[in-house]
Formats: sequence, structure tokens, C-alpha cells
Amino acid sequence: MTSRLLTTPLRQPRWWALLVIGLCIGHAAVAVTRLPPWGLVPVAAAWLGLGWLLRWGAPRHSRRPARVWPWSLLPIALWGLYVYLADSFGIVDLGAIFFHLQAGMSDHGGTDRLLAAVLYTLSMAALLVSFTWLVRRDHRWRLGERLLALVLLASNPLFYGMTQRGAAIVTDDGAWLDRRYVPPAIREAPDAPPNLLLLYLESIERTYADRERFGDAYAHLDAIGERGRVFEAVRQIENTGWTMAGMIASQCGTPLMPAGLLHDSQFEPLGRVVPGVDCLGDVLAGQGYRLAYLGGASKAFAGKGIFYEDHGFETVLGREELAPRLEDPDYVNNWGLYDDSLYDFTVEEIRRLEAEGDGPWGVVNLSLAGHAPNGYPSQACRERQGEFDGQDILYSVECSAWLARDLIERLDADGLLDNTLVAIASDHLTMRVSVWDELTRGERDNTFMLLGPGIATGTRTRRESSMVDLFPTLLEAMGFVIDGHRAGLGVSLLSPAPTLLESHGQADLAARMHEETALQQRLWEGLVPERREEEPAPQEQVVEAPEDATGEAPAEVQ
Repeated sequence: MTSRLLTTPLRQPRWWALLVIGLCIGHAAVAVTRLPPWGLVPVAAAWLGLGWLLRWGAPRHSRRPARVWPWSLLPIALWGLYVYLADSFGIVDLGAIFFHLQAGMSDHGGTDRLLAAVLYTLSMAALLVSFTWLVRRDHRWRLGERLLALVLLASNPLFYGMTQRGAAIVTDDGAWLDRRYVPPAIREAPDAPPNLLLLYLESIERTYADRERFGDAYAHLDAIGERGRVFEAVRQIENTGWTMAGMIASQCGTPLMPAGLLHDSQFEPLGRVVPGVDCLGDVLAGQGYRLAYLGGASKAFAGKGIFYEDHGFETVLGREELAPRLEDPDYVNNWGLYDDSLYDFTVEEIRRLEAEGDGPWGVVNLSLAGHAPNGYPSQACRERQGEFDGQDILYSVECSAWLARDLIERLDADGLLDNTLVAIASDHLTMRVSVWDELTRGERDNTFMLLGPGIATGTRTRRESSMVDLFPTLLEAMGFVIDGHRAGLGVSLLSPAPTLLESHGQADLAARMHEETALQQRLWEGLVPERREEEPAPQEQVVEAPEDATGEAPAEVQ
């Protein structure tokens, strides 16, 4: 008798429908908030309890079922897309989505997310079927369902972000950032310009340096920092939160504002990447530098190869060029080469450049070990650190830090870093990983440190700054004299000049970026329709309030 009472509800379709909906709501709550994974259970249980109390799907005064299609199906599906992105990346960045769709997503290494995408698709199908059944069977849901559709649309962060970006269409001032842009210009060069080794450590943010939360995962980078100068409080502003955006911000001094609808060939991949601005490669190539980029992943993904080839780099090597040179062709991961292999090829490339001896060189390198969600620790790390459980991102962080330290020590021992500035930076803050709750508990900042000739050892500089400030900082650290310590939107952190974040704060900067159109036009000059010059207004007009200036003389009234 008891077993019949227990199994009877499970034979009723409404309980299956309510269970599916409850589980989906519980998972969404866990994915987009700080609830622990087990929080799914009480959320789903609360939903089922409410369904039992209000007799959802079986009203006391039922009406004839209606074969209707709920208006909420599309809003629910869009919320499902947002939950998937939040669960995958932690922070949903519309700029990243737009850019990757346009720059190209072929040869990516995210195959480990394919199973998750399939499961999400099946779950969404079950949710939509369950919700349709509930609306058709319960007239109360039919009466309020259209209002629910509007609430779901209005509350979806995807649409919130789109409406923010749409503010640029109607804003009175879409050139606030562009007015602050300073084209990079070398006024004076040192007699013996140093070489440059710029190491991007994928997702290895400086937040990991907190030993109370993350132990010794960052210890090897701390050891490197003691040999040079460490910069703290390098924040992540909007449109700098993915690999290409982080590299462009730190090398071009500007956030990567995607071409979007400005691109004149909407259904073709970008043929050039930020062609309207000069970047680190352009400046150094103009000073006689021989430049090389090496990365373990495909250079075709997200336009990396196009960017470097278009901005002064003679040698651009990715998975396509480096994998055939491996002794073991099977020693690769989903994205490409492991970092121990990549760093071996980096040493070879620096040896080649040194042997040629025809002027200074610059090498930019992008690692993979720290890539979310779990990382790709090299075999060299496994031999040193022991077995990898496949989940612990701190294992991969320690691996990335140790490999970077080992590379610098190898190059230093061989005399390959004489008269060389070494810069180590994270490309961006990490996305959702196993220690996400700990990472997001407080303020976060990027890794940035310098070591080499002229750099004081054992020093720390804490300034509210962002990745755009790395560009002029690198130039000044190499001994170049630039206009007003500025390049792009960045300010050298070696100078007393205030940064954008110090002058305006992160919230104000984000609001301004949502309204910006002129800087976007500048970045994609040549790929966008010509800007139509407007007739000057006959009346007097204040271009910019004095308190809104950025270090230069106050704007005048025209």
C-alpha cells in the first residue's frame, strides 16, 4: 500500500513536468549566483512544494486543456543560453561573443564543452516540453504566461547588455574615449634598445597570489617578481576580458570594441584586426625590431594570426607550424601544444634571432596551461608535481608559473636575456574554474611584472590601472620617450600621470564605453563605411567640461 502511494505521483505527468522545471530552475540559480552546487536540491524542492500547494497542472476548477504555444518559449530558451554561457565562462561578455562570431571560431580547443552543450540542449528541450504541457493543462498559467514572457525578456542579462550597447546609437557624445586616444609616437629612442620578451600566461591572474586562499599555486611567479617590479591592481575593464582582447588592450592601448554591424561584410570573417590603430608591433618594427609570435593554439582562432601579421610581426607561429616539429606528434591537447613544448620552440626562436644579430628582437608568447575550466598541465609538470586529477585548476596554475620561471632561468643561464626586458602578464582574468567562488570573493587583478635592465628589483607598484596601461609602460620600460607618458588610452605606470581608472573609476569608464562609437570607428578604419562629417553647429557648444579632462588643458568653448 505504501509503495503504491509513493509511486502514484510519479505516474502523473504533472509531477514529471514540475520536476523538470524545478531542476532547471535550481541549476540556473546555482549557475548565475554564488549558491553551492547542492543548492539545486532545495530550490527544486521549494518549486515542487509550491506546485503541490497551488496544485499546478491540476487545478480544483480545471478548464478544458487548450492546444496553445506559450509566448514564453523563446524567452525561456534565451535564458537557457545565458545560463549555459554563465556556467561555462562565469562572466558573460557580449563583446567576446560578437568578436568571435566575426573573427572566426574555427580550430578552437573547446571540445570539452561539446558534451555540456549537448546536455544543455537536451535539458532545454525537456524544459520547453514540460512548460508547454503545464500551460496547456492549467488555465491559470495561460492567463499569466504572457506577462511572464515580458518579465523573462526584461530580466535576461543578455538583453540588458544589448540595450546598454544600444545606448551608443542615441547618445549625445559617442566620442568620449576617442578624444582621449593618443596615437603612439616615439620622440626619442635609447642608443641600445633592449630586446623584449613578452610572456602572456593564459588566465593566470594575480589574484592567485593570495596564499590564504590558493596556497603556493602562484609561488613561482612571486619568485620571479622578486627579481623585478610587480604591478598590482591591474583591473579588467570591459572589452578586455578574453585572449585577443587582452592582447590588443596591452599592445594597442585600447579595449577591443568588436566591429559588429560596422563591418561591411557581415557574413565573412574579418580580413584585418584593428587596422585603424598602431600597436606595439607597429611601433617596434618602425624602430628596426625583428618580431616573432609563438602560441600553442591555432593562430586562425579569433584572428590571432591576422592581428600579428598585420601589425609588424615577421614570424607568426601557431599550432599549424609548430605541431609538425614535435618529436611526438601525439603530444598535443584540445587546443594545441603543451607549454613545455611551446617554451622549447621559444628558446629555439630566440637563439635564431640572437644568431642573426641584426638589431634588437621582440618575442611574444602565449601559454595554454591555465586555460579554463581545468587547465592543460604539461608532462614536465606531472613528472614534477605528481598525478593531475583533471579538475584542480590550482595544479595547472602552479604548472604555468613553474614553467614560466624555468623558461626565464634557462634563457638567463644561456645569456639570451642580456639587454632584454622581460614582461609577464595574464591575458585576462580567468573564467569559471574549480575555485571560482574563492576567486570572486573579493577584488581581482591581472598579473603584470617587469624584469631586466633599468628595472628596480624587489619593488611593487600599486595603482588602479587596466590592461591598456601596459602598452605605454612597456615602451617607457624599454627606454623610449613617448608623448605625455601616453599611448592609446593607456598611461605609463612608471610615470606620475593618472590612469583612466584613477581619474574616472571603473563604473564611469564602463558607462562611457557603452556609449562609444568614435573609438570603434577608429579601430576598424578601412573595414567600416566612411564617417560622414557633420556640419559644425553655428551656436557655441561646450565640447568637454574641465573636470572631465584627462590630464591635458581643459577643453575650451568653441
